[in-house]
Amino acid sequence: MAWTLAVTGKGGVGKTTLAAMAVRWLVARGRGPVLAVDADPNTSLDALLGVRAARSVGGVREEARRIAQAESVGGMGKAELLDLKIQEALVESDSFDLIAMGRPEGPGCYCYANNVLRQVLARLSGRYPSVVVDNEAGLESLSRRTAQAVDWLLFVAEPSARGLATARRLHDLAVEMRVDAGAMGAVVNRTRDGDGSLDRARDRFEGTSVRVLGGCPEDPGLAARDATGEAVWTLPDDSPAWRAAAALMERMAGP
Repeated sequence: MAWTLAVTGKGGVGKTTLAAMAVRWLVARGRGPVLAVDADPNTSLDALLGVRAARSVGGVREEARRIAQAESVGGMGKAELLDLKIQEALVESDSFDLIAMGRPEGPGCYCYANNVLRQVLARLSGRYPSVVVDNEAGLESLSRRTAQAVDWLLFVAEPSARGLATARRLHDLAVEMRVDAGAMGAVVNRTRDGDGSLDRARDRFEGTSVRVLGGCPEDPGLAARDATGEAVWTLPDDSPAWRAAAALMERMAGP
């Protein structure tokens, strides 16, 4: 079984950057190849990993619908044909592969595409030692049950009271939706020395099973790379953001 991390949080908190650094850490630790899943319709994980996702699950939504409704297609079973189409959307590299959710084409909601994604993850995850899922911003990923059967569900929060309250609501929804997570954790992003955000986070999650794993400090080097679209691989090992992310991964997936 693959070790699986799902990252969630509202838009703009840095969840995709943390997901990308989780992929980097797993690769560096010899835990690859890693399957990176961009489950956010606003696809951006590919750029942070230095690749380009030209196709997506959402892009083959209508085709997948026809496959699901057919008994067979050209003598090929629908499961085999669906796997073939998803394989065409898979971006392959030496140390990780990436598949993107994307946006569905045409009218309709994401519900069917999410159902396809869950089927895809169930089949794909067994082929990889590690899986990192970057979920949709906000509450949608949990309410649509995209994040299921994971080793860690990580809530990324801003250090503000409002940001921490949103992370707590995400936790409450995950419990309500019975998301199957072996453990749940929280990380406060863009912390500053003495801001008290980690203590506030512990207070916010008191009485839950969530472990406040730590914080990631503001990092000008990371911000500069975000502005130019550079991949996380270019972050130096002594980068404050990278050191913090590596420490978080040690707590979740180490040694």
